[in-house]
Amino acid sequence: MTKKTKLALFDLDHTLLPIDSDYSWGTFTTTIGWTDPVEFARRNDEFYAHYQAGTLDVHDYVRFATEAVRRRGPQEAQAARERFMREVIAPAIRPQALDLVRRHREAGDEVLIITATNEFVTRPIADVFGVQQLIAVELARDADGWITGEIRGTPSFREGKVRRFGEWLAARQLAREQAEVTFYSDSINDLPLMDNADYPVATNPDDRLRALAQERGWRVLDLF
Repeated sequence: MTKKTKLALFDLDHTLLPIDSDYSWGTFTTTIGWTDPVEFARRNDEFYAHYQAGTLDVHDYVRFATEAVRRRGPQEAQAARERFMREVIAPAIRPQALDLVRRHREAGDEVLIITATNEFVTRPIADVFGVQQLIAVELARDADGWITGEIRGTPSFREGKVRRFGEWLAARQLAREQAEVTFYSDSINDLPLMDNADYPVATNPDDRLRALAQERGWRVLDLF
């Protein structure tokens, strides 16, 4: 019998992080004066409510979430992201989350972060966790290489996470049945990928996911 490749998949926001990095980035752009505080907060809260309810239009949200970055350009955006990492993300990272990822790595598992937040926000966060393999919302780019506000390919959101994970496996010539998949997530939005995993772990779960996990006998992990 062929030994299976062990994969540990992690959602990011409210799973490895106790905050939502996408929402926090939006709030941060207001703090540094890039967006109108009242109007941005209203729209940001509206999108977040749709996310929690499972009704988010991810294309509309990404256009909104990247608008300030697009206007500022690469140099200002890079500097702001470095400040965001120092001031917002670094204080939010918990030792128990780092330890969970480390334990999987030490057990020989390949670790992936798979998130509905875009690559601009999440790539440096994955780096802090020592995770090279990141499946995030990929941003389309113009002829100069700068982001356009559109999504490139399939967004890693809801059913899209299953598709993107399948593409990741195919690129490594791995059939799904050749992998043993553990997936950690807090959100009911990730139910499609949790159903696809061998070992779904409801991590800091929202109320709906907690109830479903208890009903199905899935492991529940309150990391924070």
